[in-house]
Amino acid sequence: MTTMFRYPVFPVLPGLDQADIPEGLSRVRSIMAEPDYMDGDSDELIKPKKLLNPVKSSRNHQDLHRELLMNQKRGLAPQNKPELQKVMEKRKRDQVLKAQKEEQEAHKKRSDLEIELMKRRETLEQLELEQHKNEEEQENTPEFVKMKSNLRRTKQEVDGQERAT
Repeated sequence: MTTMFRYPVFPVLPGLDQADIPEGLSRVRSIMAEPDYMDGDSDELIKPKKLLNPVKSSRNHQDLHRELLMNQKRGLAPQNKPELQKVMEKRKRDQVLKAQKEEQEAHKKRSDLEIELMKRRETLEQLELEQHKNEEEQENTPEFVKMKSNLRRTKQEVDGQERAT
């Protein structure tokens, strides 16, 4: 008897001995009842035929099957992703794009306070740049030009004091 994992593959039936089973037949086949139409003497009975699958016999199915075989031979395998997975990936992509657009709009839209602060910062930066330019010009000018400007300034201050008195 054939065993698999210490259990018999075929059940042992009471009343049926190993000697009663012919050598060529399996135990299961010997237990099953054979149909009556197997006898050759009953020609008037209709013998059962295998039913045709209407899906496989349809022209559309045959064309599709032929196309899939040709694509497989060429190496063009169809996408094996199920429809649900495709929809979920599309939603995720849309959400990421939407989040990016919202971030860009948030950077573009600023409140009045932020706009005013930006203007002030720009004016302060411009003033600082002008001061740096003036300082650089003064450093690069010769000393006699500096002295001349100092003399002018002192002369203007003296003239302004005389006029005020």
